Amino acid sequence: MITLTIPAMITFGVFLIAMVMIGVMAHGETSTFEDFSVGGRRLSAPVAALSAGASDMSGWLFLGLPGAVYMTGIGATWIAVGLIIGTYLNWRLVAPRLRTYTEQAGNSVTLSSYLEERFEDRSHVLRSLSAVVTVVFFTVYVASGLVAGGLLFNEIFGADFETGLTIFAVVIVVYTILGGFTALSITHSVQGALMFLAAVALPLIALWKAGGPGAVNDAIRDASPALLDPAAEASFADNVWTTGGPLGTIAMISLLAWGLGYFGQPHILSRFMSIRGTADIPRARRLGVGWAAVVLAGASFIGLAGIAVLPDPLDNPETVFIELATRLVNPWIAGILLVAVLAAIKSTVDSQLLVSATSLTEDFYRAFINRRASDTSLLLVARLSVVAVAVVAYVIALSGGAVLDIVAYAWAGFGAAFGPVVLLSLYWPGMTAAGAKAGMVTGALTVFLWDDIDPLLGPLETGIYEMVPGVLAATAAAVIFGRYAGRTPARTWKGTMEHATPMPRVGQPETATAYDAAQGYGAGGYGSAGGYGPAGGYGTGAYGTPGYDAPDYGPSQGAPQSQDWWRS
Repeated sequence: MITLTIPAMITFGVFLIAMVMIGVMAHGETSTFEDFSVGGRRLSAPVAALSAGASDMSGWLFLGLPGAVYMTGIGATWIAVGLIIGTYLNWRLVAPRLRTYTEQAGNSVTLSSYLEERFEDRSHVLRSLSAVVTVVFFTVYVASGLVAGGLLFNEIFGADFETGLTIFAVVIVVYTILGGFTALSITHSVQGALMFLAAVALPLIALWKAGGPGAVNDAIRDASPALLDPAAEASFADNVWTTGGPLGTIAMISLLAWGLGYFGQPHILSRFMSIRGTADIPRARRLGVGWAAVVLAGASFIGLAGIAVLPDPLDNPETVFIELATRLVNPWIAGILLVAVLAAIKSTVDSQLLVSATSLTEDFYRAFINRRASDTSLLLVARLSVVAVAVVAYVIALSGGAVLDIVAYAWAGFGAAFGPVVLLSLYWPGMTAAGAKAGMVTGALTVFLWDDIDPLLGPLETGIYEMVPGVLAATAAAVIFGRYAGRTPARTWKGTMEHATPMPRVGQPETATAYDAAQGYGAGGYGSAGGYGPAGGYGTGAYGTPGYDAPDYGPSQGAPQSQDWWRS
């Protein structure tokens, strides 16, 4: 337990108050439902890049990843390599077309409404299916993030879990209701900068305290040479490192495969929908990939530095960042560094909360209850939906239980269910709604049943991360059904539409025409009503620390719970 300090309390207090004030200031910029859900599609390149990165990484960045590296060595960093590659490909392949296609698809503000419009699914099955998946799993995701916030308050201040959980939840709900997507994007910029600062500053401080790179290398090698072998993994048990064995091709592929999940994460894809134009995407891509590379490298080095700098092995490797911050610097600087952990957790929770509320409003209320709802009504429903999702997530977080175990599969589930369908929707004009439905269902089922299917393969059992077979199966199903079943969309969808411009605010004239028949869409089209280890986690028994059995921290998101930590 870390002793409660006034500097840390003040730092956390100032940070939380600042987040609420940003919500207050952004309230004036949130006058329409489009403003609330996608920021009026006016995000600049830097804000979009930081917001996408911050909403992705979550507390896993400073807790799960350093803990994995601390426990098994640099072999664990293959997951960081996969995430960097996935970030780049997502910005390169998905962002330009999704930005323009969603605007052309009746100005869709959710992934579900875009898919319905893109595939001209008049049955509404595709929209309903994807919306249910999004709301259900993101509600559980939010609960997991709230648990992480409550445990962080408990670990740092000694406050009881319920108090920390309540403070964390109330602050997030207040600024999300007030400022919607704009408030989230601004807070994510602040939080992304804090995360960047922490990922650079703490490794440099640890390197200085240890006596330089040579001293760090020697100390790690003394603990176990396997810690420095990228093709091996060390074993950490009873506070002692030993040589565990080779990492293996399957394990390496599984680690890299985390990057496949990016193509299907609604809370990240919504940032692509909201950027002000495709001309901003190259700059946003460079900033976003650079940011991800720096913070992932810094977080990985923190795990190694903990081995070299801390006097005794940790009972819970996930606290290596917290231990280094509180031991190496004065309380005021430690408070700033620890706020970065809170920022990482919070920036993912609020994104998932807003996406869930937006989906409830757009894909259920407007699609099935009030197709002609005014902006005033939609804003009210959206804000009430934020409260509703938060309350359900709060109750789940308080009760704990097995329902939170499915969080371990959600990143793979979203990636397999939505990723192949999104990519094919952007690059295969002739794909049908039947293909989209088949791909979505097959990907999700494969992920959630893989632990039962894999052992049935006998000598062919792989032990591979669920994302890989899930994506392969979803792609195959989508291609087969998309080619041979259903009606090809009447509207032509092709091209990157580089000249997309921001949507005008209500009451303002359009200054440019982003689309015309010469660009491939033609006129008209199908209209619409509308226009991320299963039982492991922070301080789990896997590390010998009693008292916590909550799940891990969210997406990208597994914490090391055993030697197969990459599967969680």
